[in-house]
Amino acid sequence: MELLQLQYFQTVARLEHMTKAAEALQIAQPSLSKTIARLEEDLGVPLFDRKNRQLKLNHYGRLFLERVNRVFLELNEGRREIEDHLEKGQTQITLAVSIPRVIPQLLSSFLKDFPDIKFQQRLESTSSMKSLLEKAEIDFCISSVEIDGEDIVWEPLMTEQIYLVVSPDHRLAAKEQIFLNEVKDESFISMNTGYGFRNLTDEFCREAGFIPNIAFEGDEPGVIGDLVRQGLGVAFVPEISWLNNSNPFPNKLKIVGPKCQRTIGLGWSKRRYLSDTAQHFRRYVTEYFSKIIL
Repeated sequence: MELLQLQYFQTVARLEHMTKAAEALQIAQPSLSKTIARLEEDLGVPLFDRKNRQLKLNHYGRLFLERVNRVFLELNEGRREIEDHLEKGQTQITLAVSIPRVIPQLLSSFLKDFPDIKFQQRLESTSSMKSLLEKAEIDFCISSVEIDGEDIVWEPLMTEQIYLVVSPDHRLAAKEQIFLNEVKDESFISMNTGYGFRNLTDEFCREAGFIPNIAFEGDEPGVIGDLVRQGLGVAFVPEISWLNNSNPFPNKLKIVGPKCQRTIGLGWSKRRYLSDTAQHFRRYVTEYFSKIIL
């Protein structure tokens, strides 16, 4: 069994089409078919169900593919570890986030002490971050919903209050606190479905006994704030939005029922090699959040 066979199998399994796989690998289809046939002969079982010239990964194929993916993941991590030692330290950290507001201040603080480090930041949904961690394609993620998995570590960083914000001329603008069911008939400005914060706030509404009427959904907190100020709806906003005495939403209402809080955490994969630089960043993030005063 050779690595080239495994690479070919991985591509055929992904596409479930011999001709397309041959084109992707830039080899002749008969050669690819023979390679897969030899692999199945070595294993003693068929990896695909074949019917009317169509391929479908079968039970054995799915089991084997999971192991093959791990083989290539480990090889890639071994290469990264060697490169890290040769270069005397990784100079880039890949970070996926679902709470972009706090990240600029975090990175600015870190880069003052470590100006040679480069960051690749990605705004992702919770489900996407979990997939990236499982594939060991990122160093870390910072999310507002716990991400669990066999090889995923998720470390809580801080817990914060979630407020409701309204426009200055809203009927509730003069109040300091409310029960959430007081706005059950309001239009809501919200994050897109799939983001951890959206899932969390939808759950708050369910606990309050209603399904929110979503008038607008997006992935830019600044846009959501502008729409609220224009009176187009109300919105949930995390306490961290007022970090460093910033005041993006002057009319914030504390929700006294149900309990509306979220916990921000740092996630990483046990299967991904973390350089000394990445491990230092992990410690830095923990210390940074421990000092935040809201």
